[in-house]
Amino acid sequence: MKTRLLTALLSFTLLAVKAQKSTEMDTSQQDTAAIRQALEDYYLNGLYVGDINTLRKILYPGTLLFGDIKGQPYAKTLEQYLDGVAHRQSPKDSGKPFKGTVLSVEVINTIAVAKVNIKMYDFNYYDLLSLHKIDNRWVIVNKMLTDIVE
Repeated sequence: MKTRLLTALLSFTLLAVKAQKSTEMDTSQQDTAAIRQALEDYYLNGLYVGDINTLRKILYPGTLLFGDIKGQPYAKTLEQYLDGVAHRQSPKDSGKPFKGTVLSVEVINTIAVAKVNIKMYDFNYYDLLSLHKIDNRWVIVNKMLTDIVE
């Protein structure tokens, strides 16, 4: 009797753990897909057309940006960054090639990190974006960037 009870308890526990892991994997895959879609729709599209209202849909207020461009330190507040985007010629209007690629996304609970490559103007940017799920929506809360000379 004890053996049957222990076997039943162990089987139930294993099934519950397997179901939980399956649910977590499904959620993680859904979140990864949602992040990729948001990055393409709002971040990459906003950069391409130079639309700060589109960018604001994914950039959380207070987002900070750090990195280096052509070897020079880069640090801006969100408002400084958006002002720069608003006052430059968009990649779309420049006629120069633009390519944005989401290289990877890693999700843990309500936080995530995305690696994005953006080729625009004469730059080959790599962005490491920290995201957080706030009010059931993924937003960028920090941006680290650098450009690579090809």
